[in-house]
Amino acid sequence: MNYYKEVESLIRKNEINKGVRALQDNSETLYTYWHIGKLIVEAQGGAKRAKYGDGLINDWGHKLSEKYGKNYDKSNLSKMRKFYMMFPIVDTLCPQLNWSHYRYILPLKNVNERNYYINQVILNNLSVRDLRREIKNKSFDRLSYKDKNSIEIINDNKLTIEDMIKDPIILKSDRDANELNEEVIHKYIISLLENKFLELGTGFALIGHEYKIVIGNNTYHIDLLFYNYLLNAFVVVEVKTRALKSQDIGQLEFYVGYVENNIKKNYHSKTIGVLIVKKNNKYVIEYTTSNDIYVTTYMLT
Repeated sequence: MNYYKEVESLIRKNEINKGVRALQDNSETLYTYWHIGKLIVEAQGGAKRAKYGDGLINDWGHKLSEKYGKNYDKSNLSKMRKFYMMFPIVDTLCPQLNWSHYRYILPLKNVNERNYYINQVILNNLSVRDLRREIKNKSFDRLSYKDKNSIEIINDNKLTIEDMIKDPIILKSDRDANELNEEVIHKYIISLLENKFLELGTGFALIGHEYKIVIGNNTYHIDLLFYNYLLNAFVVVEVKTRALKSQDIGQLEFYVGYVENNIKKNYHSKTIGVLIVKKNNKYVIEYTTSNDIYVTTYMLT
């Protein structure tokens, strides 16, 4: 196999596709760079010898950058080689990250640290600038020893509602909650949560707030109803501006049951219920048997 020709063929194909489409699919670029890295490693005789094969990269970088631009110079070919060596299984690449994200991940030697920051991008929809700030601020280093170990990259198949929603949910408020009555506070918290969920970047789409449902002669309103395309599930959100009570679980299960029977289709995953309260109650949680009910708290700042 002529490895140089294979690499050049991949680059040519990628550059042609970029010219045809105004916006190139990010995944195609990642997979192209990954395959280039793989071919470089193979051409250098394997991962162990690749560390010392700078002569080949110097040669290819000079030729390819003259033809296709600086994206394929020595420095970037070295990064592609490292990209492949660091992520040898192509299915572990995350389409939520672009190449610029990965360029900041590559210098991190600790696999748990790398996975932590990759997960932060996925869960919090971090821009490249946001990721750079997180790494600079060393947020990984502030984790407990237990939380620093055995961190796995989250993918769409592994994502759970617990991955997406923190406890507590921090809400930035420009109003003093002490000056508002209970009904106004409830509506205000709901509006803040609606924006918070949509800003998470983890697949939430709003179906409706104070979503009206009719059962028999009675009318009820679900505080927030979302569909999450990553989970392929409807998410029912109820808000309580007080401590958790046992009847809150029953109310949420009632709403979840309605969505399951009247809105959810056969191809959807099971409906999820999220109860957001001012203060949790571990005794109520202990006797909650449903695996599809998640309770968390909110905090106004």
